Amino acid sequence: MNDTAQELNAKIESRQATVGILGLGYVGLPLALAFSKAGFPVLGFDVDDSKVELLNRGESYITHIEAEAVSEAASREHFSATADFSRLGEPDVLVICVPTPLTSQREPDMTYVVDTAEKIAKKLRPGQLVALESTTYPGTTEELLREILETSGQVCGQDFFLAYSPEREDPGNPDFATTTIPKVVGGVDDVSTDLAVALYSPVVVETVRVSSASTAEAAKLLENIFRAVNIALVNELKIVYDEMGIDIWEVLDAAATKPFGFMRFNPGPGWGGHCIPIDPFYLSWKARQYGITTRFIELAGEVNIRMPQRVVEKLPEALNGHGKPVKGSKVLVLGLAYKKDVADPRESPAFEILSQLFELGAEVSYHDPFIREAPSMRSWRHLGALESQPLTKEVLGAQDAVILVTDHTDVDYKLVLEHAPLLIDTRGVYRQPNPKVVRA
Repeated sequence: MNDTAQELNAKIESRQATVGILGLGYVGLPLALAFSKAGFPVLGFDVDDSKVELLNRGESYITHIEAEAVSEAASREHFSATADFSRLGEPDVLVICVPTPLTSQREPDMTYVVDTAEKIAKKLRPGQLVALESTTYPGTTEELLREILETSGQVCGQDFFLAYSPEREDPGNPDFATTTIPKVVGGVDDVSTDLAVALYSPVVVETVRVSSASTAEAAKLLENIFRAVNIALVNELKIVYDEMGIDIWEVLDAAATKPFGFMRFNPGPGWGGHCIPIDPFYLSWKARQYGITTRFIELAGEVNIRMPQRVVEKLPEALNGHGKPVKGSKVLVLGLAYKKDVADPRESPAFEILSQLFELGAEVSYHDPFIREAPSMRSWRHLGALESQPLTKEVLGAQDAVILVTDHTDVDYKLVLEHAPLLIDTRGVYRQPNPKVVRA
């Protein structure tokens, strides 16, 4: 290590290094609180003034992060938030936790990473470590990010240091949190890796050092592609077994009794969240630059993307049994979040289902105990505002059909079954045969 690196390393080891977290969402906020709890001074950055104000008041805007955790960090004077990016020169470490979505052509949209990197470059000073946590394609850190940061006139590995450590958040998971999940860490050089490992080691249960930033980026994609492919497999099997009159849920229960060589994945109405529907396409895009077509990955994407349509296709058949067309029928979508017990709607298949129902002429409403108003989404094309309806026997009884999309725990499924005239169940909530229930 040169003198600059040694000085930064000493600050990190003594926990006097100020950690700047850029992006205070589902990844950045729990990470900021984890660093604060470990004794590091933390300065959070976000473009949303309302979020900044809430955090500085000790309040939380993320359902599974309690306000007490935020207020406790603020009371220790180890955590504050700002929307003033001119302060990027203050922290010793800058951790980037911004979105990496897809374009409409399903190619990487690096807008947030590039904008953030350009902001950092304007204030970058010697002795800073920059770590990217956003999921991305291999080469982003070493090629794209490094190039932008070096427009500052600083030299990577000499004046500033650069690493990649992928986030592994699973919002709402009661068994694993930021600090209890091992952290993969890879720098663009050995010194950057050393500094990043030193940074994360006091905060997480284990750091997993790899040889490069590209390796760490590839590991993150592998984790999520593994899930995407297996979700597609079980979704396809659901369709096949449904045609055969075989209960996929009973099949899964039986297969899961094998104590080795099998990992259970459950089918559903599609895929959702900020990782699984997006990350496979990042690798597919990068692979094309090497003349490689990732047919297996892209096929899995096709299967998962089509699942919302499969759910909607079940509705006319079910309504026909009640002598009703889809057009003009009242349909309640139960659950908007992409997974149970969280308020995260990102890439949720519920929005594609809503959109298709509107196009078919149905009168659509929804209930979600975590999402009071349907936000604007890429696949959400309805222009009017839509608010969550109370789940009462009167509301349920007024519907022609209910489509169960997200199986939140805090829902009275017995009430739903008793008062909904027809149920399309995409999550296997109703396991016993019932003339009201159609599985999709």
